[in-house]
Amino acid sequence: MHAQIVLFDGFDPLDVIAPYEVLHAGGAASGGLVTVELASAEGPREVAGGTGGLALRATAALDPARADLVLVPGASGRVAAPDEADGPAPDAGDRQQDASVPVLLGRTLTTGLPALLRTAVADPEVIVGAVCGGTLVLAMAGLLEGRHATTHHLGLDMLDATGVHAVRARVVDDGDLVTGAGVTSGLDLALHLLEREVGPRIAHAVEELFAYERRGVVWRDRGPVPTAA
Repeated sequence: MHAQIVLFDGFDPLDVIAPYEVLHAGGAASGGLVTVELASAEGPREVAGGTGGLALRATAALDPARADLVLVPGASGRVAAPDEADGPAPDAGDRQQDASVPVLLGRTLTTGLPALLRTAVADPEVIVGAVCGGTLVLAMAGLLEGRHATTHHLGLDMLDATGVHAVRARVVDDGDLVTGAGVTSGLDLALHLLEREVGPRIAHAVEELFAYERRGVVWRDRGPVPTAA
């Protein structure tokens, strides 16, 4: 399984690094069955994150034809005031960390990223994953209507407004779409994908290596609907 984790200006570093380390460790534990790289819509470049100016380098161009998994992180920045998301974007000279999360996520729609994500979503052989606000990037691009997904709890109403079946769960598995809730859910999402795509022994070995146990139930649209208490 070859994974490409997307970088865009203002990305949340933990949304990227947590799944990157899990998938990289899964590759080492499985003798190379998993590979992972950082990619951007623009190709190899230094990409500034939204936390204290921390930057990571994309070493490849995002290419759904090369990837078995495309993983979209959220953004890191200020929490918007109630009307800020509807207002004008900050001047181009503003630092990434001075922008709000909705503004940073919205800026991705003006890049080449949505078209590439549309290609990934349309290919049933490609798993599309998202952590935290990364789900909102996909939803705002009109790619998740009718699907089950989750995001940070502050964004669930926005997700629902785009026609997505928003689920309040840590990880939601909707087949070729797998999404995680808050920032640290990237660990759980990546471990779930290791278990699902490579095997539970590999996922367990990585859990032991990181001294981390997954939290919560992975939600799937299966079984009886719970009755009201």
